Amino acid sequence: MGGFSSEYEISLKSGNVVYQTLNDDKYTAYRIHIFKNKWVYVDDEDTEFPVDKNDFSISINNNKISFHCVFNAIHGSPGEDGFMQAYFKLLNIPQTSCDMYQAALTFNKRDCLSVLKPYGIKTAESFYINLGDAIDANAIIKKVGLPCFVKANKAGSSFGITKVYKVEDMQSAIEVAFKEDDEIIIESYLDGVEVSVGVIKYKGETIVLPITEIVSDNDFFDYKAKYLGESKEITPARISEDMAEKVSKVAKQVYDILKMTGFSRSEYIFKDGEPYLLEVNTVPGLTKASILPQQAAAAGISLSELFENAIEEALN
Repeated sequence: MGGFSSEYEISLKSGNVVYQTLNDDKYTAYRIHIFKNKWVYVDDEDTEFPVDKNDFSISINNNKISFHCVFNAIHGSPGEDGFMQAYFKLLNIPQTSCDMYQAALTFNKRDCLSVLKPYGIKTAESFYINLGDAIDANAIIKKVGLPCFVKANKAGSSFGITKVYKVEDMQSAIEVAFKEDDEIIIESYLDGVEVSVGVIKYKGETIVLPITEIVSDNDFFDYKAKYLGESKEITPARISEDMAEKVSKVAKQVYDILKMTGFSRSEYIFKDGEPYLLEVNTVPGLTKASILPQQAAAAGISLSELFENAIEEALN
């Protein structure tokens, strides 16, 4: 838990929920904090013990402890973008999230959408900018229209996102996004019902969880809406059977096309009755209030079952 990005606090919450939920009779769990300046095991008294990065082990009172499995609860870098997945693959330690390539691809919004488009997955009209590129606000608006969303390409939890209504506001929105990443994706605004769809491997099968409808009190589903209660998350979503069927089918198709494992939560907006993909999350929030656990509960899967299944899937 932890990580290098603005999402580290949310990750610590997710990690602590997993730690507190796992069955002590079955598992001996250790909280490992991963930060740029330190990798440490934190015990229940908040004492820190360094992690040996050579083999991802810890030593307590001269006892060396190695791990059978890693439960990955890092949102953002380095747990959701492929770095930790590659590291654990090299060490041959099973971990609960998808593989390195899938993590890196889905974390890069524009690359992920580019891979999925040829399969007929619908997405918003988009415009890409890299740090240092000349910026022509009129050319951007000609392609995506107004209002539009300016997003950091590789960031989560709605960090670095601005909804732009006027051409004069484009430059400042771009500057906000560049604080989070050196790549930007600018997307046309889709006006419709927003839903979140969880897809997981459960007992060896790929299953689509009940759909959540997102109703933000704010202008869009931003950080405050996600984490400070300024939104309603309604599970199951108040959408027609036809819409639910369509988006469930697309979400499973995305999971299968990308050869995903572990958890995934993808976001869609309906336009003219069709689901348009916004993004795919591979380490979604795991607190009791988070969307994926809400969906699992609606499917009759408890938090402990959800987490234990993730570990068993990784070990298998």
